Amino acid sequence: MATPVLDKSDAAGKPEPGFADSPYITVTFRIRRFNPEVAAEASWEDFQLEIDPKERVLDALHKIKWDLDGTLTFRRSCAHGICGSDAMRINGKNRLACKTLIKDINPEKPITVEAIKGLTVLKDLVVDMEPFFQAYRDVMPFLITKDTNEPTRERLQTAEDRERFDDTTKCILCAACTTSCPVFWNDGQYFGPAAIVNAHRFIFDSRDEAGEQRLEILNDRDGVWRCRTTFNCTDACPRGIEVTKAIAEVKRALITRRY
Repeated sequence: MATPVLDKSDAAGKPEPGFADSPYITVTFRIRRFNPEVAAEASWEDFQLEIDPKERVLDALHKIKWDLDGTLTFRRSCAHGICGSDAMRINGKNRLACKTLIKDINPEKPITVEAIKGLTVLKDLVVDMEPFFQAYRDVMPFLITKDTNEPTRERLQTAEDRERFDDTTKCILCAACTTSCPVFWNDGQYFGPAAIVNAHRFIFDSRDEAGEQRLEILNDRDGVWRCRTTFNCTDACPRGIEVTKAIAEVKRALITRRY
Protein backbone atom coordinates (compact mmCIF):
# COMPACT_ATOMS: atom_id res chain seq x y z
CA MET A 1 0.00 0.00 0.00
CA ALA A 2 1.40 3.39 -0.97
CA THR A 3 2.50 5.69 1.83
CA PRO A 4 0.07 8.62 2.11
CA VAL A 5 1.25 12.07 1.02
CA LEU A 6 0.19 15.33 2.62
CA ASP A 7 0.80 18.71 1.02
CA LYS A 8 1.85 22.04 2.48
CA SER A 9 2.41 25.10 0.30
CA ASP A 10 3.39 28.57 1.31
CA ALA A 11 5.47 31.51 0.21
CA ALA A 12 8.34 30.55 2.49
CA GLY A 13 11.50 32.20 1.28
CA LYS A 14 9.66 33.85 -1.64
CA PRO A 15 11.50 36.89 -3.07
CA GLU A 16 9.93 40.33 -3.01
CA PRO A 17 7.76 41.20 -6.03
CA GLY A 18 9.24 43.30 -8.79
CA PHE A 19 12.33 41.19 -9.48
CA ALA A 20 11.72 39.80 -12.95
CA ASP A 21 15.19 38.25 -13.12
CA SER A 22 14.93 36.56 -9.74
CA PRO A 23 17.02 33.38 -9.44
CA TYR A 24 14.33 31.75 -7.29
CA ILE A 25 12.45 28.69 -8.49
CA THR A 26 9.57 26.68 -7.04
CA VAL A 27 10.74 23.36 -5.63
CA THR A 28 8.70 20.58 -4.02
CA PHE A 29 10.31 18.73 -1.13
CA ARG A 30 8.72 15.38 -0.34
CA ILE A 31 9.77 14.49 3.21
CA ARG A 32 9.14 11.19 4.96
CA ARG A 33 7.65 12.14 8.31
CA PHE A 34 7.40 9.97 11.41
CA ASN A 35 6.23 10.91 14.87
CA PRO A 36 5.62 7.92 17.19
CA GLU A 37 3.41 10.09 19.40
CA VAL A 38 1.03 10.74 16.50
CA ALA A 39 1.01 7.64 14.27
CA ALA A 40 2.55 4.19 14.12
CA GLU A 41 3.47 4.49 10.44
CA ALA A 42 5.51 7.02 8.49
CA SER A 43 3.97 9.16 5.78
CA TRP A 44 5.22 11.44 3.02
CA GLU A 45 4.50 15.15 3.22
CA ASP A 46 5.01 17.71 0.45
CA PHE A 47 6.32 21.24 0.98
CA GLN A 48 6.64 23.84 -1.78
CA LEU A 49 9.33 26.50 -1.53
CA GLU A 50 10.53 29.45 -3.55
CA ILE A 51 14.28 29.03 -3.26
CA ASP A 52 17.53 29.76 -5.06
CA PRO A 53 18.68 26.49 -6.66
CA LYS A 54 22.25 27.30 -5.62
CA GLU A 55 21.22 26.87 -1.99
CA ARG A 56 21.63 23.58 -0.17
CA VAL A 57 19.06 21.02 0.92
CA LEU A 58 19.87 21.98 4.52
CA ASP A 59 18.85 25.57 3.72
CA ALA A 60 15.52 24.27 2.39
CA LEU A 61 14.95 22.19 5.52
CA HIS A 62 15.62 25.27 7.62
CA LYS A 63 13.07 27.29 5.62
CA ILE A 64 10.49 24.54 6.05
CA LYS A 65 11.09 24.29 9.79
CA TRP A 66 11.19 28.04 10.39
CA ASP A 67 8.39 29.14 8.04
CA LEU A 68 6.10 26.18 7.34
CA ASP A 69 6.21 23.47 10.00
CA GLY A 70 8.16 23.90 13.21
CA THR A 71 7.68 20.23 14.10
CA LEU A 72 10.01 19.02 11.33
CA THR A 73 12.89 17.29 13.09
CA PHE A 74 16.42 16.72 11.80
CA ARG A 75 20.00 16.89 13.02
CA ARG A 76 22.54 19.47 11.93
CA SER A 77 25.42 21.32 13.52
CA CYS A 78 28.34 22.86 11.62
CA ALA A 79 26.57 23.06 8.22
CA HIS A 80 29.94 22.78 6.48
CA GLY A 81 30.39 19.05 5.89
CA ILE A 82 32.62 18.49 8.92
CA CYS A 83 30.38 17.28 11.76
CA GLY A 84 28.50 14.69 9.66
CA SER A 85 25.31 15.07 11.69
CA ASP A 86 22.95 15.84 8.78
CA ALA A 87 23.37 12.62 6.78
CA MET A 88 20.08 11.61 5.16
CA ARG A 89 18.70 9.94 2.03
CA ILE A 90 18.11 12.56 -0.65
CA ASN A 91 16.53 11.28 -3.87
CA GLY A 92 17.36 7.75 -2.76
CA LYS A 93 21.06 8.34 -2.03
CA ASN A 94 22.88 8.94 1.23
CA ARG A 95 24.22 12.49 1.30
CA LEU A 96 24.99 15.33 3.67
CA ALA A 97 22.21 17.90 3.39
CA CYS A 98 24.72 20.71 3.96
CA LYS A 99 26.81 19.67 0.94
CA THR A 100 24.00 18.90 -1.51
CA LEU A 101 23.05 21.79 -3.78
CA ILE A 102 19.44 21.87 -4.92
CA LYS A 103 20.44 22.52 -8.55
CA ASP A 104 22.42 19.26 -8.60
CA ILE A 105 19.50 16.96 -7.74
CA ASN A 106 16.94 17.75 -10.46
CA PRO A 107 14.71 20.36 -8.74
CA GLU A 108 12.17 20.11 -11.59
CA LYS A 109 10.84 16.97 -9.90
CA PRO A 110 9.90 16.49 -6.22
CA ILE A 111 13.03 16.08 -4.11
CA THR A 112 12.60 13.21 -1.67
CA VAL A 113 14.19 13.41 1.76
CA GLU A 114 14.10 10.60 4.31
CA ALA A 115 16.08 9.18 7.21
CA ILE A 116 19.10 6.98 6.55
CA LYS A 117 18.31 3.25 6.47
CA GLY A 118 19.23 0.42 8.82
CA LEU A 119 18.88 2.39 12.06
CA THR A 120 15.68 2.91 14.07
CA VAL A 121 13.91 6.15 13.17
CA LEU A 122 13.15 8.19 16.31
CA LYS A 123 11.36 11.07 14.62
CA ASP A 124 11.25 12.36 11.02
CA LEU A 125 14.89 12.43 9.83
CA VAL A 126 16.48 11.54 13.18
CA VAL A 127 17.67 7.97 13.78
CA ASP A 128 19.09 6.17 16.81
CA MET A 129 22.86 6.31 16.26
CA GLU A 130 23.79 4.21 19.31
CA PRO A 131 24.30 0.88 17.43
CA PHE A 132 26.53 2.72 14.95
CA PHE A 133 28.65 4.28 17.68
CA GLN A 134 28.81 1.01 19.64
CA ALA A 135 30.38 -0.71 16.63
CA TYR A 136 32.82 2.22 16.42
CA ARG A 137 33.77 1.83 20.08
CA ASP A 138 34.14 -1.94 19.72
CA VAL A 139 37.08 -1.61 17.28
CA MET A 140 39.06 0.47 19.80
CA PRO A 141 39.48 3.63 17.70
CA PHE A 142 42.38 5.10 19.66
CA LEU A 143 46.16 4.73 19.83
CA ILE A 144 47.30 1.80 21.98
CA THR A 145 50.92 1.20 22.98
CA LYS A 146 52.58 -1.30 25.29
CA ASP A 147 54.47 1.46 27.05
CA THR A 148 52.39 2.29 30.12
CA ASN A 149 54.52 5.30 31.05
CA GLU A 150 53.93 8.79 29.76
CA PRO A 151 56.14 9.36 26.69
CA THR A 152 59.10 11.67 27.19
CA ARG A 153 59.04 12.82 23.55
CA GLU A 154 56.81 12.79 20.50
CA ARG A 155 55.92 9.49 18.89
CA LEU A 156 57.68 10.20 15.61
CA GLN A 157 56.48 8.88 12.27
CA THR A 158 57.74 9.23 8.72
CA ALA A 159 55.68 10.90 6.02
CA GLU A 160 55.51 7.56 4.21
CA ASP A 161 54.15 5.79 7.30
CA ARG A 162 51.58 8.55 7.78
CA GLU A 163 50.48 8.31 4.16
CA ARG A 164 49.71 4.61 4.64
CA PHE A 165 46.51 5.37 6.56
CA ASP A 166 45.90 8.98 5.52
CA ASP A 167 42.70 8.23 3.61
CA THR A 168 40.89 6.67 6.56
CA THR A 169 41.68 9.59 8.89
CA LYS A 170 39.10 11.63 6.95
CA CYS A 171 36.08 9.82 8.43
CA ILE A 172 33.57 12.17 10.13
CA LEU A 173 31.30 9.41 11.50
CA CYS A 174 28.28 10.56 9.52
CA ALA A 175 27.14 6.92 9.02
CA ALA A 176 26.44 7.54 5.31
CA CYS A 177 28.62 4.58 4.30
CA THR A 178 27.31 2.14 6.90
CA THR A 179 23.64 2.93 6.26
CA SER A 180 24.09 2.57 2.50
CA CYS A 181 25.26 -1.03 2.95
CA PRO A 182 22.68 -3.74 2.10
CA VAL A 183 24.40 -6.17 4.47
CA PHE A 184 23.95 -3.71 7.34
CA TRP A 185 20.28 -3.22 6.40
CA ASN A 186 19.67 -6.94 6.77
CA ASP A 187 22.05 -7.76 9.61
CA GLY A 188 22.15 -5.30 12.48
CA GLN A 189 25.11 -7.17 14.01
CA TYR A 190 27.48 -6.32 11.13
CA PHE A 191 30.14 -3.84 12.24
CA GLY A 192 29.61 -1.84 9.09
CA PRO A 193 32.03 0.08 6.84
CA ALA A 194 32.60 3.07 9.16
CA ALA A 195 33.79 0.91 12.08
CA ILE A 196 36.13 -1.01 9.77
CA VAL A 197 37.48 2.23 8.30
CA ASN A 198 38.27 3.52 11.79
CA ALA A 199 39.92 0.22 12.72
CA HIS A 200 42.00 0.49 9.52
CA ARG A 201 43.18 3.94 10.58
CA PHE A 202 44.92 2.41 13.65
CA ILE A 203 45.80 -1.06 12.33
CA PHE A 204 48.09 0.57 9.76
CA ASP A 205 49.43 3.28 12.08
CA SER A 206 53.12 2.48 12.72
CA ARG A 207 52.89 3.96 16.23
CA ASP A 208 50.07 1.66 17.34
CA GLU A 209 50.66 -1.77 18.89
CA ALA A 210 47.17 -3.27 19.03
CA GLY A 211 46.75 -4.23 15.38
CA GLU A 212 46.41 -7.93 16.19
CA GLN A 213 43.62 -7.26 18.69
CA ARG A 214 41.65 -5.21 16.19
CA LEU A 215 42.15 -7.80 13.46
CA GLU A 216 40.78 -10.52 15.74
CA ILE A 217 37.74 -8.37 16.50
CA LEU A 218 37.13 -7.88 12.78
CA ASN A 219 37.74 -11.57 12.07
CA ASP A 220 34.47 -12.30 13.86
CA ARG A 221 31.50 -13.53 11.84
CA ASP A 222 30.05 -10.00 11.94
CA GLY A 223 33.33 -8.41 10.87
CA VAL A 224 34.97 -7.77 7.50
CA TRP A 225 33.98 -11.11 6.00
CA ARG A 226 30.35 -9.97 5.85
CA CYS A 227 31.30 -7.34 3.26
CA ARG A 228 30.02 -8.18 -0.23
CA THR A 229 32.02 -5.47 -2.04
CA THR A 230 29.06 -3.63 -3.55
CA PHE A 231 30.89 -0.26 -3.38
CA ASN A 232 27.76 1.44 -1.97
CA CYS A 233 29.86 2.69 0.94
CA THR A 234 32.50 4.26 -1.28
CA ASP A 235 29.85 5.93 -3.42
CA ALA A 236 28.08 7.33 -0.34
CA CYS A 237 31.11 8.73 1.50
CA PRO A 238 30.93 12.55 1.48
CA ARG A 239 34.66 12.74 2.22
CA GLY A 240 35.72 10.65 -0.76
CA ILE A 241 37.26 7.86 1.31
CA GLU A 242 37.94 4.66 -0.63
CA VAL A 243 35.98 2.63 1.90
CA THR A 244 35.81 -0.62 -0.07
CA LYS A 245 39.57 -0.49 -0.64
CA ALA A 246 40.18 -0.03 3.09
CA ILE A 247 37.99 -3.04 3.89
CA ALA A 248 39.90 -5.12 1.33
CA GLU A 249 43.19 -4.10 2.95
CA VAL A 250 41.94 -5.23 6.34
CA LYS A 251 40.90 -8.59 4.82
CA ARG A 252 44.37 -8.94 3.29
CA ALA A 253 46.00 -8.13 6.63
CA LEU A 254 43.91 -10.83 8.29
CA ILE A 255 45.08 -13.42 5.79
CA THR A 256 48.76 -12.42 5.61
CA ARG A 257 49.15 -10.87 9.09
CA ARG A 258 51.19 -8.14 7.40
CA TYR A 259 50.27 -4.54 8.02
